[in-house]
Amino acid sequence: MPALAHELLTRYFNALNDRDSRACLALLSDDVLLDINQGPREQGLQAFAEYLQRMQRCYRESLDDLQILTESSGRRAACEFTLSGEYLATDDGLPDACGQSYRLNAATFFEIHDGKICRVSQHFNLPDWLAQVDY
Repeated sequence: MPALAHELLTRYFNALNDRDSRACLALLSDDVLLDINQGPREQGLQAFAEYLQRMQRCYRESLDDLQILTESSGRRAACEFTLSGEYLATDDGLPDACGQSYRLNAATFFEIHDGKICRVSQHFNLPDWLAQVDY
């Protein structure tokens, strides 16, 4: 089971790096939960699709140095990675975008059920990101 979870999450992160929303959404359960870093919890594929659309409009990101850790049942996993990006368009409630670059450590926690991702919880240091983009 841990190997299946590892493969599923590798496909998820590859889809994110490829900016392939369709491939990413295909890996999620219909009622997927999304815990946005220091933001609200959203539920469902439509909400996740809208989130991906906003992310692709506002940011060009690469997730590198990926380390995937799974527990023995394969139902929970954690991933640590380096997030490198460019802030392309102003996101609601955040500083104005003007192509600023950023790089920070981030982590995502997952729950997996029936071969699909059913929870994505994102974590990164928002003050660090703000310091990098808010000149």
